[in-house]
Amino acid sequence: MNKLALITGGSRGLGKNSALTLADKGIDVVFTYHSNQSAAQAVVDAIESKGGKAAALQLDVGDLSSFPTFVESLKSTLENNFGRDRIDYLVNNAGPGDNVSFAETTEAQFDALMNVHLKGTFFFTQSLLPVIQDGGRIINISSGLTRFSLPGYCAYAMMKGGVEVMTRYLAKELSARQIRVNTLAPGAIETDFRGGAVRDNLAINKQIASLTALGRVGLPDDIGGIVASLLSDETAWITAQRIEASGGMFI
Repeated sequence: MNKLALITGGSRGLGKNSALTLADKGIDVVFTYHSNQSAAQAVVDAIESKGGKAAALQLDVGDLSSFPTFVESLKSTLENNFGRDRIDYLVNNAGPGDNVSFAETTEAQFDALMNVHLKGTFFFTQSLLPVIQDGGRIINISSGLTRFSLPGYCAYAMMKGGVEVMTRYLAKELSARQIRVNTLAPGAIETDFRGGAVRDNLAINKQIASLTALGRVGLPDDIGGIVASLLSDETAWITAQRIEASGGMFI
């Protein structure tokens, strides 16, 4: 039986790339999407066209009240589509970014980021503990912004900093089940994140490239392979770590 990964936010950006990369390596994929069902179906179709198996489930990670229903839907999907009752891997990826100065950040903006990136990730992972296979893997997606500081990302980076602390605690508390837990912190990547600013604004793209040791901005393909590596048996001795994939930004 193939291994199976659950990826939140898998219909676009880094989540989509991770889903496609894992499928190329023979890993079945269930991923969540927020609202764009057609984009999610396109990812399912792409995976199935390669001979892989995939399913997409709707989820708002910021709506904690929906988690029990989601878990039941996941169990049903696992049984009906994959003939199993457990997932091997969890990739907590979903969540938007906000670029707003500290002085102008509203309570509503702060709470929206917290509900998805911090509170949502915490309780979503908690809700899935009964369906994660012993010996499995969890990857929590963070950000290079927890190491270096750029104006406008204070609240967002705070939430990701909390996720990194959570990673270390989960690695300790889930060690009895041999579940490895790591943080993956991408740098600036050409996706539609924050409206596609890094991808579509040439000035921003060039500025970031000039601050990066490898001389360019990251691409989604730079991240999917690292996700696959951290989920593989070859990296089974790595847990409780923060792995930054930024091409050497601000070193």
